[in-house]
This record gives sequence, structure tokens and C-alpha cells, in this order.
Amino acid sequence: MSTLIESIYTGLVQTTWLEAIAVISGIVSVWYSRKENILVYPTGLLNTTIYIYLSTKGHLLGEASVNIYYTIMSLYGWYLWTRIDPQQQKPILKITKSTLKDWRNQCLFFLGFYLAIYFSLVLLKKDFAPEAIPWADALASAAAYTGMWLMAKKKLESWLWWIVTNIASIPLYFIKGYAFTSVQFIILLILAIAGWKSWNDKIKQRQNA
Repeated sequence: MSTLIESIYTGLVQTTWLEAIAVISGIVSVWYSRKENILVYPTGLLNTTIYIYLSTKGHLLGEASVNIYYTIMSLYGWYLWTRIDPQQQKPILKITKSTLKDWRNQCLFFLGFYLAIYFSLVLLKKDFAPEAIPWADALASAAAYTGMWLMAKKKLESWLWWIVTNIASIPLYFIKGYAFTSVQFIILLILAIAGWKSWNDKIKQRQNA
């Protein structure tokens, strides 16, 4: 246990200011998403652009691809979240639960990305992505892809995919030497659980209104 704590402390001491900014903006972004606040997207974009640079620099191609996707989906989500009903002057998009059809589509979405990322990293590992752990990277990345897609559509189940992403990412980033980022995912896991509860409560309040 003391060795683990020492490793975490060493990793935190070695954290760069750029990684620290990325971690803080990522946590703030998730906090805003839990509140259903549009600031989730500008703060999230700061996080993703920094991590694209850090991941590329560290030859973490799986993580870099995830953050490129995050950036694109953040812009898409920003657009969807800001659409206003001209008659009611309220946001058009509301938090909803997934139907059985939605569940089928998101599971297929996840599986497709998992297989694509896994086999890509297996092929690229030797020459281009030596730090990759194909099955773990694919799990964290594909779950994150799915969560981000559903978040843009304000689907409650996006939080469940984020919980999977965070659980997979905590040991993954620590092993790769990003201790501060690993700590970030512990905080994000707690926020994801709180986010699911908060959004679920909003759905119930709307149904009871």
C-alpha cells in the first residue's frame, strides 16, 4: 500500500502544468454537465484539445483518437443543447431515457468502436503505439465514444457509459504514467454517479409536474 501511495505522489509531483489544466477543466466540464449547463462544452473543449496534444506526444493513439472525437461531439452537442423552441423560448432538447431501440443502437455503436479500436491498436502497437494496452484502451475508448454520443442527445444512460469509462481509465492512465489524470478519473467516477442521479431526478420531476 505504501508503494502505491508513493507512486501516486511521485506521479502527481511530476505532473505538468498543461496536464493539470486539462484535468481541472475536465472535472469542471463534468460538473457543468451534471447541472445541465451549456458551459459543459467550452470547458470540455479546453480539456480535449490539451489531451490531443499530450496523447499524441506520448504516443497514446487510442487516447488521442478519443479526444479528437470528444472535440467533434462537443461542437455537435453544443449546437443541440443551444437550440431553442421559438414558441416556448425553452431548449428543444430534454433529458430522456433510452428506449429498447436506443439500447440496441448504443450497444452496437459500442461494439463497433471496440472492435475497430482493438484491432487497430493490435496492428499499430509494435511500431506506432508501444504504450497501448489494446483490450483496455478499446474498452475505455469505446465506452467514452458511446457516452459522448448519448450526452450530446441528453440521454440519461450516457452516465452509465461514463461510469464504465472512468472505471477502466483509472488503472489505465496510472499504469501509463499519468497519475494526476488517473486521480481525475476517480473524481469523474464520483461525478458520473452523481450525474446519473441528478438527471434521473429531473426526469421524475418533469413526469410528476
